[in-house]
Parts: sequence; C-alpha cells; structure tokens
Amino acid sequence: MPVRITCTISFSTDDEPASGGAYLDPFDDRYKRVVRVGSVGDSKVATYGERYDDFNAREDEEAEGEPLMDLAEFFGGCSLHGPNHIFVEGKKFGVRQGLWAVVFLLAVSMFVVQVVDRVIYYLQYDHITMLDEREAKEMVFPAITFCNYNTFRRSQISYSDLLFMGQLLGYEESMAPGIPLAPEPDRQGGRFSLAEFFNRTRHRIEDMLLDCKFRGRECGPEYFREIFTRYGKCYTFNSGQDGRPLLITTKGGTGNGLEIMLDIQQDEYLPVWGETDETSFEAGIKVQIHNQDEPPFIDQLGFGVAPGFQTFVSCQEQRLTYLPPPWGDCKATPMDSDFFSTYSITACRIDCETRYLVENCNCRMVHMPGDAPYCTPEQYKDCADPALDFLVERDNDYCVCETPCSMTRYGKELSFVKIPSKASAKYLAKKFNKSEQYISENILVLDIFFEALNYETIEQKKAYELAGLLGDIGGQMGLFIGASILTILELFDYLYEVIKYKLCRCSAKKRKRNTNNDRGAVLSLDDVKRHAPCEALRTPSTYPANILPHHPVQGNFEDFTC
Repeated sequence: MPVRITCTISFSTDDEPASGGAYLDPFDDRYKRVVRVGSVGDSKVATYGERYDDFNAREDEEAEGEPLMDLAEFFGGCSLHGPNHIFVEGKKFGVRQGLWAVVFLLAVSMFVVQVVDRVIYYLQYDHITMLDEREAKEMVFPAITFCNYNTFRRSQISYSDLLFMGQLLGYEESMAPGIPLAPEPDRQGGRFSLAEFFNRTRHRIEDMLLDCKFRGRECGPEYFREIFTRYGKCYTFNSGQDGRPLLITTKGGTGNGLEIMLDIQQDEYLPVWGETDETSFEAGIKVQIHNQDEPPFIDQLGFGVAPGFQTFVSCQEQRLTYLPPPWGDCKATPMDSDFFSTYSITACRIDCETRYLVENCNCRMVHMPGDAPYCTPEQYKDCADPALDFLVERDNDYCVCETPCSMTRYGKELSFVKIPSKASAKYLAKKFNKSEQYISENILVLDIFFEALNYETIEQKKAYELAGLLGDIGGQMGLFIGASILTILELFDYLYEVIKYKLCRCSAKKRKRNTNNDRGAVLSLDDVKRHAPCEALRTPSTYPANILPHHPVQGNFEDFTC
C-alpha cells in the first residue's frame, strides 16, 4: 500500500551571522518547530518536544482516571465488621492488627460452615405432612359404584352362549348344563358378540333395587348409571355423567346419605362348572366409594357387602395434596391419554392395562375403553387373563402410575347388623312376595353417609424453603461478620472499581504504544540535509508550475512543501 508523506520546512532566505559573530547555516541548528501560545503579543513559546511530553502526560492521566482507593480507606467506610481494624490507614501491620485478622478469619470460617450446613439441608428437599380438619356447610356426596359378584344371569344363558362362552365360564361340551337353558337370542344374522352377551345377561338395576332413599327422599333406577367393570355391568349412583347435578348433603349421620335395599338374586347365579379367572364363589355385592372424576376400579379397590346384613358405612372425605419433585413424587403434568381427561391412579391403571392387552393380545376386555376389537372367549382364557394377571402381579415396570398432586379419597368405617329380624321376616316376605328364606339369603341394606359435615386435609409442605435458607444465611452473616446484602454489594462495587482501574491502565499503555508506532521515526536536520531532493530546494528562485505551487514571501521565512 503506498504511503504519502507530507512535511513542512521553514527556513531563512538569508544567511545571518549568529550571536557572537560566528556564522551558522540555518540547517546546522537542530530543527525546532515553535508554537505560539497565549495572546498575539505574548512572547512565551514552547518547543514541540515539550508540547508532546505535556500532551502524553495529560493523556495518561485521563486514561488512568482517579487514583484507586486503597484497602484501608475502603474498609474504613465499609459496613463489614473487622477488616477496618486490620487495614488501618497510616499504620503498619502490627500485633493488634494480627489478632483482629485471626478473629475475623475464625468468624468467617464459622459463617461458611453454617452456610454450607444450611445449603446441604435445603438440597435434601425434605417435606413435612400437615393434618387439619375443616368444617363445611355442605358437601358433595361421593359417587357410589356397586357390582353383583355374579356376572351373568343363568335364566338368560342359551345353548349357543354355553358353546361360545364355555372356556370363559369353565363349561365343556361333555358336561351337562344342570340348568334350564334360555331360548336362542335373535342376533339378526350377526355373529356372536361379547358386548351383546354382557348386556343381555347382566343383573338389571330394576330387578335388584328394592328400595332407595337419599336424605330421606325416594330415588329410583334413573339415579344409577350403567358402567362396565371387571365384574361386568355395574351401576354408579351420583356419577355426575348422566346429566344430573351432583347431589349434596347438609348434615352428617344416618338418614342423611344414601340408603338402598338390594336383592342380589342368588337364584340367578351360574353353577360353577370349573375354575377360571371369571369364576366367583362369593354371594353379595362389591362397592367402591370414589370421586366423580375418578373411574371405578372396583375389582381391586372395592369392599364386599353380604346378604342378610344391614351395612353401615361412615365416611369422611380426605383431600390430599402432594408435592412434585424434588420434594415429593407426585405427577403434576396433565394425563396423556385418549380415554381420560383427568389424571388419577385408577385412570392410569385402566389406560395402561388397555394398552398392554392391545399390544400383546390385539384385543381388549369388555370393560376397557377404546375402539380395539373385544377379545374372544378363547383370547380371554389364553391371552387376556394371563397377561393381565402377569401385569398386576409381576410386571411393575410397565404400569408405573404416580400419585396425583391433588386427589380426594374417602375414609370408611363399617358396621353390620343382621337383617331381617325374626319379627320383620314375615313382613318383608309378604311385602316383596318372597319366602322368608329368600329374604334372609338375598336381601341386604347398604347405608352410606358422612360421619360429620367436615373433611380432613392432608397436605405436604416444604420443610425448608428458599426464604428460610436466605433468612438463615442473613442471620449467620449478621451474627459472625456483621454484614448484610448491602455489604455484599459494597464488596462487589469495590471489586468492579479495581477491575476497571486495571483494564484502563492496560488500555492506556496499549494505546500509547500504538500512537508511537503511528507517528513513525523522528529525523534530525542532518538527515534532512543529506537527502538529495531537499538539497535542490535551498533558496529556490522559481518553481516549476507542474511541481510546486508558488508561495508568497512571508518576511524572512519561506515555506516549501515536498
């Protein structure tokens, strides 16, 4: 890259004798450029070298800024206790300062130990469980689901049903049915359907329900919604999904809940031809009390009610709140399911079991949601039942259902009395047109109510929160070193000033080196005289028009530009 150099030379047009009579060539004297300062009449001048040195000095002072505050001055005005006795302005480090330094280091060490202990405890993420009991003016009555232990009614079984469902019922063709068989159903030319079989042979709520009262008012079969479970067709009271508003109760105790009298219809129970997973040896009903947002999981969470007894179930609502990780292990994210919108343990289990059977057997059981085809009786026996048993008993890694962060459950206390009494047996037999023996073997009464109009809250809380950690650190900081959060800001501010000062000094030195390199070399007047082109320029009389412009005479000096 070409470099263009421009220089200005001023010299006298006449050779004058120097002081003392000696003649000196103007080029023999060292070249100095003079700069006039002050007013026009002021004779005070400064040489170029002096001017340059003064400029550099001022530039360095501006770059470095104000002088840095030393430690003694800083700690003298700092709110931190101790260092102001160690760093004392104008005094050397002596015994007194040494003792203060030892005490201050011990205090800082104790402070650090306490802080580390508190931080370790905080990172353990412990929680505590708080139990409280609260009163309410009214409470929503829970959903009540019940199933008959017998899934299929014997009076509805036809010969073709036995052939198709034999493996599921334990029946073989070589066996005698032992029961009168029903006429063949009209399937309208269609194949055997498992869903149609379950619907046709179920125990009907209209036949089972003898009496129903809620809070002393009559209720009928329309208050119950049909639902499929592992026990077949079951019925749910106050489900909230039948278009009816949820029922509430305003008092506790018997007579302020649900009271139903049921006929379990033991004469409709199927004989036991052989043992299968669907075979039941019990007589009675199975009941589950649950929240409306939770599907029933009655085969594992229900309790049994026997005929010949009146069963009193005293309930208390419990509202549980769990903490998500890392303090707890509850599930805070929404449920990723095609069948349920609200997460619960039972919804997760049903969803997981359905997916497991569809993946392994390419079918689903009747009570499972979805649109996969129903399993055939052969698939029930050979794949579905064994797979489900394996999933429930052994494969704990596939169906991992976490506890929801918020859930409602119902604590229960059960008590029983014999029904009917000898005095009421004849009356009930006459009322329902049954024998006394039938009444004692088939009739049961279920009475479900709230013990009191209150509920329990079981809530997990963080044992040590961030606010507590900061409070403990602040207390230890004030106790041992007399500091606060503003003291920390003071230390950071001083550290910032130190870093800024060091960076500015480094930047000034680097800029100074770059400036010297940009200005190039300084030539003496002897070097200029030895330069041939400049020799030809001494006291010229004329200038070529195409080389240099003509400069008018300025007193005793001429200016040339080369």
